[in-house]
Amino acid sequence: MPVTFRHRRAAAFAAPLMAVLGLGLGGCDFDPTNLFAEKYKPEVVPDVPADKLYSDGLAKLEDSDYEGAVKKFDSLDKQYQYSEWSRKALLMTAYANYEGQKYDEAISASKRYLQRHPASKDAAYAQYLMAMSNYKQIPDVTRDQERSEKALVALQELVQKYPTSEYAIDAKAKIQITRDQLAGKEMEVGRFYLERRNFPAAINRFRDVVSKYQTTRHAEEALERLTEAYWALGIAQEAQNSAAVLGHNFPESPWYKDAHALLAQNGLEPREEKSSFLSKIYRTVAGKTASAE
Repeated sequence: MPVTFRHRRAAAFAAPLMAVLGLGLGGCDFDPTNLFAEKYKPEVVPDVPADKLYSDGLAKLEDSDYEGAVKKFDSLDKQYQYSEWSRKALLMTAYANYEGQKYDEAISASKRYLQRHPASKDAAYAQYLMAMSNYKQIPDVTRDQERSEKALVALQELVQKYPTSEYAIDAKAKIQITRDQLAGKEMEVGRFYLERRNFPAAINRFRDVVSKYQTTRHAEEALERLTEAYWALGIAQEAQNSAAVLGHNFPESPWYKDAHALLAQNGLEPREEKSSFLSKIYRTVAGKTASAE
């Protein structure tokens, strides 16, 4: 049978391939099972006793080698999973990251701890580390306050879930500071709108301060600014009410003097509407304060 062109090409390709394979098969030590085997030597990691890893981590902490401490505690957590050593290591990982100002890493470790050990004796401390890691990242009042909001939530959860813990008192103090920060941001935006005569937008911001943050130091100014904004819109009754609520709750405030002077220049006096939004807020605050005492 004549050889076709296709057969000639196949034969020409097969010849050098067989020659290469022939070279390999000709060696007396050829092992076909190792033709594609990887050439590597597996690394054997010796087990380190748990207490040794923990002690090494503590030593790194004492030397302020926070990154080294995290590595030791991470290794302990991985090698002795689901043990008491793992629980301790995870908490110390959060602490070492916090001390090393790796706050996001501290938050992540704290969250993992609370997910794994929500009822442990150290859960309150893990919650405190998470709250403080957010608190330490609160920016100045001119910037976005998302971190402040996260800090506030974490601090409030600490007080609600662990009210008798040793961290609750500090958390309550920092809640007030964080709320003051958030109120300050609202005031900054409200003043911006007020200066540009966008009075409705300014009123919305100042009302938010009064409704959400009425126990902060910004509440007095917010009430005075409401008096200004309402008067600028020609809503005299609301302006009088804002000034009256300000005077009733902060009679010695310089902001009340300003609000009173603004109305007096136009022949008006502060006059409170007991059914108003502002009056109800401060009656509620007064009631809560009385019951707490």
